[in-house]
This record gives sequence, C-alpha cells and structure tokens, in this order.
Amino acid sequence: MDDDHATLNRLLSFLETNAAVAAKATIQQSYRPAHALAGNIRVGDDCAAIPDEDGFLLFAAEGMLESFVANDPWFAGYSAVMVNLSDVAAMGGRPLAIVDVLWTPNLPESANIWDGMAAASRAYDVPIVGGHTTVTGTGSVFLAAAVLGRARKLITSFDARPADDLLMVVDLRGGYRGEKPFWNASVGAPGQRLRDDLRLLPILAEQGWCRAGKDISNGGIVGTLSMLLECSKIGAELWLDRLPRPTDVSLERWLISFPSFGYLLSVAREHSEKTIALFEERGIACARVGQMTASPSMILSYGSAREIFRAKI
Repeated sequence: MDDDHATLNRLLSFLETNAAVAAKATIQQSYRPAHALAGNIRVGDDCAAIPDEDGFLLFAAEGMLESFVANDPWFAGYSAVMVNLSDVAAMGGRPLAIVDVLWTPNLPESANIWDGMAAASRAYDVPIVGGHTTVTGTGSVFLAAAVLGRARKLITSFDARPADDLLMVVDLRGGYRGEKPFWNASVGAPGQRLRDDLRLLPILAEQGWCRAGKDISNGGIVGTLSMLLECSKIGAELWLDRLPRPTDVSLERWLISFPSFGYLLSVAREHSEKTIALFEERGIACARVGQMTASPSMILSYGSAREIFRAKI
C-alpha cells in the first residue's frame, strides 16, 4: 500500500468513528419532526430564512453544552453570541440583535457568563436586547441565545449544484483554546476586523457569486459538508491534502476542528477566483478544496487515493 492510501485509510478510520462527525452526518434525523411544523420555511439551514419585503429575516438559536458552561463560563457566554453571528453571516446576512436564555442558581454564578456575552457583543457591535433569565436557587447553569438578522440575498444549504467548486474559507490567525477542538481567531482580535470579516459573506451573496454554503461547526469540515450535501441532495469530492490549515496542526485534529471563522462554500467555477481573492485580500485563507458532484456520495481523497466516506453511527 502506498503512502497516499495508507494516509487516507488512517484518516477514514479516524473520521468514521468520531462521535461529533457522526452526529452531524445524521443530524437530519433529530430535526425531522420540525419539517411538518415549519410552514413554507425550509428546515436545515444555519438560520430560518423568513421572506420579508425585499429580503429575508434570519432567525437562529444556539444552546451551550452544560459541561462547557460549567468548565469555561466566560467563553461559553462569548460563544453564545459569536456562533449565532456566524450563522447569520453564513447565510449572507447581517445581525440585528441577540437575546439570551439563562437559568442560574444565583446571580453571582452567572457573572462570568455575562462578561463573556458582553465582550462578544462589544467586539461584534451587536446589542443584546433582552431574553429570559431565571434564578433557580439550586442546580446547574444553562445557557442559550438567539439572533435576528437580515439578508438581501441568501447563501443557503439547499442550492449547491453539481460541478460547483467547493471552497474552504478559514481565518488561520489564531490558536486552540486548551484541548478543545475550537480554533480561536476571535477572542482578542481587533473588533473592527471581526466585524469587517463577517461582512464579506453578505457581500458575496449580494454579488451573486455564491449560492450555497455553511459555517464549519462542531463536527468539523466533514461533518459540516455532510449537512450541506444532505440539504442540497448532491455529493462532493473533498481533497483532504489541499485544505488550508495551520502549519503546526495535524490533519486529524484540523478535520474535527470548529473555527471561529470558517465556511464551506459551493461556488460556480466562473466565480471562484474572485471569491478567493475577496477573502485573501483580508488576510483570510480561501482555497478550492473539492468539487460538487451529481452522485449522492461524499468522496474523500488524499493524493492519488480516493474512498467513499460513511460515518459509523
């Protein structure tokens, strides 16, 4: 067996048994009941896109894991804001406001969470305008947040087409937060840069250069691509050896990482070069890392080796 095939087999074994990747690859099962309740709104996108006058209202929410809130309350608060704003940007939108949902045994217990939410609110210049706070007197802390945004034109999860280029966009100017798979290019970065970088996605949508995409979330590149392909009912080939990544990070770790600024985009070939340039002019890595296909399978390749990816549930 040559080196390319050995490397790909190792990566496949790692990905096929990773719980976070499997959870994303099969996530449609968890939200299936919502399809009957959503009216004419498509379910499976990063935000609900609600037609409104000459554009769309974008509405999304995120819940933080109880263990995450307990172990890193400041960053859980920061993330509750940040990940919601990334969801709005992923659909070509601009955020309007955030609301929080917080259950806490006492108010001092939630101080670090509020400090984190406030830091993200200031960095991205998006107000936290209310929500729901319950002081329980006992028990654990629970945190979620929701965001409202607006888009003139959408980047959806449903409109990727065969023969589109698959682009990966990621801000590599960061580092990991401890042992977690979160690649942090947000905390400590200049606020104006963060705000200007997020605005690149609505610019991309309004120019008509990108039809479909998703932000890279928990479950990493392969898990996120699985969700995009499921919504668009197509397949893709992903070139693992061409992914932009930090020089000192192993490919295994990078494949399951959750970057603070990271997106997979389905872009028609004639728009790829100018899309790549749009991000690279801002110091953000953007590269062609695959191609969308009519076949429903996801093919992973490394050098000369190619194999179908199937998550093991």
